[in-house]
Amino acid sequence: MQADAHHTASAPVCHQPADAIPLRKESPLPEIGREMVTEPESQKPRRPPRSRTDARAAARRERERRYARTRLFVAAIAAVLVLAAGGLLVRGLVAGRSDRTPPSVTTTQLATTAPAEPTTTAPASVTPTASVEASWTASKSGQLVKKVKRFTTVPAPKGLAITPDNREVWVTALVTKPSIGIYDPKTGAKKGQVNLGKNGAVEVIFNRAGTRAYASQMQSHRVYEIDVKARRLLRTFNTKSSWTKVILLSPDEKKLYAANWSGDDVSVISLKSGKVLRRIKTADTPRGLYATADGKKLYIACFGEQTLKGVIQVCNLKTGKVKKIGSGRAMRHMVADEENQRLFTSDLGDHCIWVTDLKTDKTKFFAKTDHMPNTIDISPDGRVLFVSNRGANNPTSYNLRGPEWGSILLLDTRTGKPLDAIVGGNQCTALDVSNDGTLLAFSDFLDGKIRVYKVPPTEVLLEGDGGAYTAHLRKVRKDGTKLRVVSKAAGG
Repeated sequence: MQADAHHTASAPVCHQPADAIPLRKESPLPEIGREMVTEPESQKPRRPPRSRTDARAAARRERERRYARTRLFVAAIAAVLVLAAGGLLVRGLVAGRSDRTPPSVTTTQLATTAPAEPTTTAPASVTPTASVEASWTASKSGQLVKKVKRFTTVPAPKGLAITPDNREVWVTALVTKPSIGIYDPKTGAKKGQVNLGKNGAVEVIFNRAGTRAYASQMQSHRVYEIDVKARRLLRTFNTKSSWTKVILLSPDEKKLYAANWSGDDVSVISLKSGKVLRRIKTADTPRGLYATADGKKLYIACFGEQTLKGVIQVCNLKTGKVKKIGSGRAMRHMVADEENQRLFTSDLGDHCIWVTDLKTDKTKFFAKTDHMPNTIDISPDGRVLFVSNRGANNPTSYNLRGPEWGSILLLDTRTGKPLDAIVGGNQCTALDVSNDGTLLAFSDFLDGKIRVYKVPPTEVLLEGDGGAYTAHLRKVRKDGTKLRVVSKAAGG
């Protein structure tokens, strides 16, 4: 677990007692001391980005088509109103100046000379979208996302993922059994569970079809393949490394990438043979992963547990060459909008988000967050970045509830400006956005709770004047004082 030694003055640093468990290599619980609470392990590479690329692109295209049809519909209605107004004017002229209007030309005849398109009924798929946007109202605090449910789940919920059909949310328990709890995201009802031996799990992801799940287990450095419908273990993959956490499917779903926290490498596993094809050597403490849709590059977020300096690396998957393209304090999670060639990385140590140009691999500061951002995700249309923030540490131990509530920020991916905010429970950690962009789920790690929210259409968020962001600044601090975050990358 990532020790939070990186955190700035504004986020009280937790000092481990002398008898604390070492935070590195061979320790059986380095994650619990540092990463269990420090970083929510739901690094779902856009659940997984590679596996979601096609679904997100399709969703984006469908949304654009709906908006286009909506605009046509609105234009049609406007045209009808204009024609109606014209008809009234003609009727007045006919009544008042009949000597100038041939008796054979009636109001009805004048109206029917216009093109027929304006009277066409809008497609059924357009009506819900238009009505939803029109009826979506903010709360008193200005919050635009709408709470669906908060429910109790497995202890220490480190990672979670919503199934592609939105019917279930799978939640990992970091160190206990059941390793994975399965729930209805709308009611919170438990629907099942999966055990991975005697230990818990860190991450869970799904393939595109939603028929297979993959879960990582740090203690055994293994990844488990699960039949989603039967809740049955199918295969176990040994990463041949140590303390496996973040996992990611390749775009073609033929390989699995596994970041090994204490092994300082990434295992590349063939899903056909189940064998490790190679291990990519990385910088200190690899965690976040993102593979480009063309299968040529793998981006790696390295937390820097030992060096106290996180870096972003990129690996040429053909040559195996790895190079550094960015640095910060404690790089944690990655998601990307490939259509606009932008990769986003959360920095838990400097309380910010970095953005990398996927064409040039140039990295720069993007936006400041609340204290200790960890898991991030992106909307299907690439316009909204969702960020879970743990909140400042308890000065005695980060295993204790701290002076701040956790939070979720929604940021505009083009400007970095806040679109909305949620004040959560103690240490918001895991986070996932459904493939269709309508549901958001996240965990309150120390509370053992999951929260689910409905996400409005992007247009509602973009026009919502920041939603509840301003109001949340007065609610995150438990003493009621206004939240102030210092980020060196942001210049203060």
